[in-house]
Amino acid sequence: MGPLAGIRVIELPNIGPLQFAGMALADLGAEVLRLDRATDVERGSAVFPASPFASLDRNRRSAGIDLKHPEAAETVLRLCESADVLLEGFRPGVAERLGVGPAAVAGRNPRVVYGRMTGWGQDGPLASEPGHDINYIALAGVLAHIGPAGGPPVPPINLIGDFGGGGLLLAFGVLAAIVERATSGVGQVVDAAMVDGSAMLMSTFVGMSAMGFWSDERGTNMLDGGAHFYGVYETADGRWISIAAYEPKFYTEFVRLMAPLGLELDPATQMDQSRWSEWKDALAAIFRTRTRDAWVEFFAGHEVCFAPVLTMGEARAHPHNVARGTFVEVEGAPQPAPAPRFSRTPGAIERTPVPPGHDTRTILTDWGLAPEEVERLLADRVIA
Repeated sequence: MGPLAGIRVIELPNIGPLQFAGMALADLGAEVLRLDRATDVERGSAVFPASPFASLDRNRRSAGIDLKHPEAAETVLRLCESADVLLEGFRPGVAERLGVGPAAVAGRNPRVVYGRMTGWGQDGPLASEPGHDINYIALAGVLAHIGPAGGPPVPPINLIGDFGGGGLLLAFGVLAAIVERATSGVGQVVDAAMVDGSAMLMSTFVGMSAMGFWSDERGTNMLDGGAHFYGVYETADGRWISIAAYEPKFYTEFVRLMAPLGLELDPATQMDQSRWSEWKDALAAIFRTRTRDAWVEFFAGHEVCFAPVLTMGEARAHPHNVARGTFVEVEGAPQPAPAPRFSRTPGAIERTPVPPGHDTRTILTDWGLAPEEVERLLADRVIA
């Protein structure tokens, strides 16, 4: 039983960040009712197969619902009577038009924490505009600072906007609201916007930039690949290694190890940015003389902050990740294990993904609807 055992969550239909938030809460023991679109249920498993590889959908049961049906709002509100949290990821105003907005939910159950996931937020000039991860991190001042010097910005896959600054931000906000509810006795609305979350993740760099310690020119700063002691280098076999020897004690050890290989560095001049490019070129030449695994052996036991750059498949097989169980396999499907870890109430993968509508009858009765009412809603095509 995870630390969120006993918490009931309704997850309205959406993709990506909202799914991630639902997964994160479910992994830690919350009972998450995934309400999928009736049209997805009708299209069936041929279009939406229940694959154990779709880990974003794990640990939830699914009921189908047609939110545009006149009776759908009342059905959702009745479910909210038994819920602690409702998650939605529509554009601003859509949930209200469907009759399941914050006011309607609070009117039925004032204890519900209402989590809203959007890209731009519930207000502002762009609130109703479409967008995706790359757009949100672009406007948040993130994307401009990722990439090589002299090159274009590089999309960092959708980790920052969708998942870190989006889904995880929503889960964090929901949990904070649940903690506050223990004192106030009532829920509240959590407005989780990916542009806000992405900007928050940049807190350190915004401060450094404002103080003049960070250049807008990509690839020239200490932590964006500009420094010779913090970055990635190609090896003889076309693979890569990472070095992060920026603290003095680690850099001193790095200097000592590089000296016999033909590069004389001085810890006293580590922060001489005028020579970073020169030293990067020299290190690049050295690192291209051996394979990645040879460098793993070379740096073993030395405190220089080193790691090989692994693919997802390689990461699953690395001894450290294997020892910690960082990745697990469920029905033949590899996936990251629930995180973080708890000493008494660990998270777990209790259920593999199910197709839309797989549990409509059982879960709706578990949530308080009478069996005959469920059958009537099925017959009237409110649910699927």
